[in-house]
Amino acid sequence: MTLIRGLNSLNKAQTPSVASIGNYDGVHLGHQHVISTLLEHSKRLAVPSTVITFEPLAKEFFAPNSVPRLTTVEERAQLLLKQGVDQVLCIDFNASFANYAPSDFIQDVLIDGLNIQHLCVGDDFRFGKGRAGDFALLSSVGAENGFDVTAHDTFELENLRVSSGRIRDALSVGDFALAEKLLGRPYCISGEVSKGQQLGRTINYPTANLVLPEMLMPVSGVFAVSLKLENNRSLVGVANIGNRPTVDGKENRLEVHIFDFSQDIYGQNIEVCLLEKIRDEIKFDSFEALKGQIQEDATLAKAILSDI
Repeated sequence: MTLIRGLNSLNKAQTPSVASIGNYDGVHLGHQHVISTLLEHSKRLAVPSTVITFEPLAKEFFAPNSVPRLTTVEERAQLLLKQGVDQVLCIDFNASFANYAPSDFIQDVLIDGLNIQHLCVGDDFRFGKGRAGDFALLSSVGAENGFDVTAHDTFELENLRVSSGRIRDALSVGDFALAEKLLGRPYCISGEVSKGQQLGRTINYPTANLVLPEMLMPVSGVFAVSLKLENNRSLVGVANIGNRPTVDGKENRLEVHIFDFSQDIYGQNIEVCLLEKIRDEIKFDSFEALKGQIQEDATLAKAILSDI
C-alpha cells in the first residue's frame, strides 16, 4: 500500500480507482464495513482501492486541540493496509482547502486526480465549503461522468452506533473493553523508543519512552498494559501517559516499565495496548513521593495482569 501525501503526488499508475472519503480516525468496525464494500468494487472493476482522508481533521483545523485523536495519519494508513486497501490519499486540510467548492473537489480530486470509477461514502457525508456538498450532488455528478456512488448506513453494534466519538468517550472513562469492541481490536499506541531523562533507572524502574505526536490524546494517566516488540515478542508492564508534571516534563510522553525485561530496545518501534486504567496523572510534592507511588502502581498492574 502507498501513503500518498497530496494530489500533486498522484501518478498515472495509481489511477483509475475506486475510493472512499472520510476521516477514518481509528479505522473502527464501521470504517471496516465501508472498506469491505470498497474492496468488492475494487475487485469487480479491477482497479486499485483508495481511501481519501485529511490531515488535520476538519474539526481540528477549525478548533485546534478540540478533538482527541485515535490515530495519526501514519497509523491510519497502516490499519487500512491491514484491511486490504491499496492506497491512502492524504490531503492537507488548510485554509485553501476549507474554501474548496464542492464541485471543484469532485472535479479536481475525484475526476481529474483519481479518475474515479466508484465512490463509497457514509449516508451523512458532507464536504466542501460550508459543508454544501452531499450524497445527492455526488450521485448527480457521478451519473454525468460515468461513476456510481454507494451510500452506507450508520454501522451499529448491539443496536448502538459505532463511531470515533463513541470510542473517544469510552477511552476517556477507561472503558477499554467497550473501545476494543467498537474498534475490533485493543486500543494501542505505537512509536519509536527514544532516550528520556532516565530517572526511572535511579529507582530500579527503567522505562521505554515514546514521544507522542503533537495531537490531543484521548487518554492520560497510569495503565496496566501489554506490548509488542518489533520481533513480535509480547510483554506486559505499567505505563504512564502525560507530561510528567512532577519532573517538570515539557512534552507528552508514554513511558512504560516492562516487567521482567532488561534488553536495550532504543530505536525500535513498539506497540503498547492499554488494558486497564490505574489512576490519573498527578503532580507529587517530591520525587521520593513519586517513587513510592510508582512501586504501588507496578504492584497493582501486576495484580491486574494476572487476572487477564
